Amino acid sequence: MQYVEILGTVVGLLYLWLEYRASIYLWVASVVMPAIYLFIYYDAGLYADFGINLYYLIIAIYGWAAWRYGFSLSKGSQNEELEISHTPARLWLPLTALTALLFAAIAWILIRFTDSTVPYADAFTTALSVVGMWLLARKYIEQWWVWLVVDVASVALYIYKDLHFTAVLYALYAVVAVFGYRKWKELMNKQYERQ
Repeated sequence: MQYVEILGTVVGLLYLWLEYRASIYLWVASVVMPAIYLFIYYDAGLYADFGINLYYLIIAIYGWAAWRYGFSLSKGSQNEELEISHTPARLWLPLTALTALLFAAIAWILIRFTDSTVPYADAFTTALSVVGMWLLARKYIEQWWVWLVVDVASVALYIYKDLHFTAVLYALYAVVAVFGYRKWKELMNKQYERQ
C-alpha cells in the first residue's frame, strides 16, 4: 500500500501546483487523485475520507464545467471562463451551518456504523473539505483559508494513522495554501485591472 500512497502523493503535488496556478487542468488531477486515495483511506480505516473522495470525483466534473463555461451564481451562464472572486457574504452563514450539519452527521455515522478510531477528526476534516471543494469549484479565493484549516488538522490525523507520506503532502498543502491565497489575490487584481 505504501507504493500506492507514494503515487497518490505525486498526483497530489501535481494537483497542488495546478491549483496554485489556477489552471483548469487541476480538475484532471482531481479525478485521478481521489481514485487512488479511495484505496488508501479504506485500508487505513479512514471511512469519512474514503467517502469524501467519492464526492471529489463528482465535484471535479462540476468544477471543470464551472471553470470552463463560467456559470456563476449571480450572472447565469456566460460561456466564458469563471473568474476568481470573493465568496458572497450571503453564503457564509449557510456554508457554516452546512459544515456543522455535515460534521455531526458524519461523526454519528462513523461512531455508529464503523470501527473508526478517529471519528471526530475524520468527520471534521471531511465536512470542511466538502465545503472547501465547493468553494474551489466556484473559484472563490477564500477556499484557500478553508484548505489551510483542513490541511493542518489532516497532518496531525495522518501522522496519528501512520500515513507519513500523506502527512508530508498535507503539510506542503498547508504552506502552499498561504502562498496560493497570495497568488490568487494577485490574479484577481489583474482581472479587475482588465475590466
